[in-house]
Amino acid sequence: MKFSNIRLLVNDFDKCFTFYNDILGLECTWGKLGDNFASFNIGNPSGLTLFKAELMSIAINNSDAKQNEILQDKIAIIVQVDNVNETYNSLQTKGIKSLTEPKDMTAWGIRVTHFRDPENNLIELFSDLPKEKWDDHLIEDEKDFQKGK
Repeated sequence: MKFSNIRLLVNDFDKCFTFYNDILGLECTWGKLGDNFASFNIGNPSGLTLFKAELMSIAINNSDAKQNEILQDKIAIIVQVDNVNETYNSLQTKGIKSLTEPKDMTAWGIRVTHFRDPENNLIELFSDLPKEKWDDHLIEDEKDFQKGK
């Protein structure tokens, strides 16, 4: 396992994007105003990320959180693994209950599973999907981002 980033799950994406990019002056390494996701360089090129809280609630099948901001997760620990399925199976044998079975998130370009630690903190394990499995919007976003660099 390899630490990937700290993901802040936010309700007002544009306000938070402006805060981290314009006010704190962090270098945006992916994303822009109006998006659902952005990453910032904090010594690690994508060490801090922003993601719409509502979309994470949908990803982990927590429909109550979509209706009640108090129930929404505010932060997620994101860990990259070589193989999500193998890691998921290993954790299952150790008694870890997952929130989601491994699934391809083609809009994110990753395969993911989610679970909680003993203090109820949200943890995401992911592996990169090959680009041929990315959805068309993500492919276009990457092209646009590469042009802007």
